Amino acid sequence: MRISDLSEATGVPVATVKYYLRERLLHPGEVVSRTQARYDASHVERLTLVRALTEVGGLSLATARRVLAAIEEPDLSPLDAMAVAQRSLLGEPDAPPEDAGPSCDAAGPPDSRSRRFVAGRGWQVHPGDPVLDQLDAAWEACDRAGLGLDEERMARYADAAEQIGRTDVESVPRTSPQAAVRQVVLGTVLIDPVLVALRRLAQQHVAVSTGSSSRSGMLGP
Repeated sequence: MRISDLSEATGVPVATVKYYLRERLLHPGEVVSRTQARYDASHVERLTLVRALTEVGGLSLATARRVLAAIEEPDLSPLDAMAVAQRSLLGEPDAPPEDAGPSCDAAGPPDSRSRRFVAGRGWQVHPGDPVLDQLDAAWEACDRAGLGLDEERMARYADAAEQIGRTDVESVPRTSPQAAVRQVVLGTVLIDPVLVALRRLAQQHVAVSTGSSSRSGMLGP
C-alpha cells in the first residue's frame, strides 16, 4: 500500500506518518522508486501500537520508541521487559536496577514504609525499585489529605492488586519469548487505563447497590 493508503487504514495523517518514519518509530517501507515506498500490514500494526502507547498510555514519543525497541529485543526476558514498561510509565531510565534480586532482604535503599509493607506481605520486590518510592510518595500524600489510608486498608488494596498481578502474569503467552515480551510491555502500559476506568465504574456500582448514593449517575473522581 502507498503512504496515503497507510494513513487511511490507520487514521494517522500522512504528515504524522512521515514524522514517525523520520523519528524511527515506524520502520521504512519497501522502496519502489526514488519518491515512493510500499507499506504492509506490519506498518499498520506498528502505527496502531504507537498511537496506543502515546494516546492511551500517555507516553512521550521518545519513551514509546524505547518501549517498542524492548518488544523487538531478542534477548530480553519477560521480567526485564516488565521493568522497561514500568520505568516507562514512571519516566525513569529503562535499565533495571543493578544487581537486582528477587528478595526484599537484599541490601538496598534506606528503610521506608512501603518497603516494610511489601516485606511484611512477603512480596519478592527489589528494594531499589523506584515504584516503591512512588508508593511512599503517594501514601504520604494520602496521609496529608486525611484519607485514612492505614495499613489495614492498604492491605485490602494490596490483596486486589495481587490478584490483578496474578492475572497479568497468567496471561503471558508461553509459546514464544517474543510474544511474551510484547504482552508484558504493552499489557503493563495499556492495561493501567483499563484498571483506572474499572475502579471508577466499580465505585459507582458499589455506592448505588449499597444505597451509599442517592444518584445513579457519575459520582465524581
